[in-house]
Amino acid sequence: MSSTIRSLVVPVSDLAAAKAVYTALLGEPHTDQPYYVGYNVSGFELGLNPHGDAAAGPVAFADVEDLDSVRARLLAAGASERSAPRQVAPGVRVCVLEDPDGNPVGLRGG
Repeated sequence: MSSTIRSLVVPVSDLAAAKAVYTALLGEPHTDQPYYVGYNVSGFELGLNPHGDAAAGPVAFADVEDLDSVRARLLAAGASERSAPRQVAPGVRVCVLEDPDGNPVGLRGG
């Protein structure tokens, strides 16, 4: 089994201000909504999340086929849950776990 990190979600306190900076760097976003602004950077997703905890920092998300089984395996290995799985798009769910030092481990999949 192999997981690939294909996205980084950056929590922001002021979406408009952050969007101005990232658009100047990366060009126009492919998704521009009040709840999420997303950029495609050569096949890598960089997203701005106005509902995240800006103090917690960015979260890298690994794409996995079976989110529930990978989540269970990581929890059994000593990870803890920061946010439970939730639907973010049709057929796509995300959750965030923490490693033993409190670093975020994001999972994105079905």
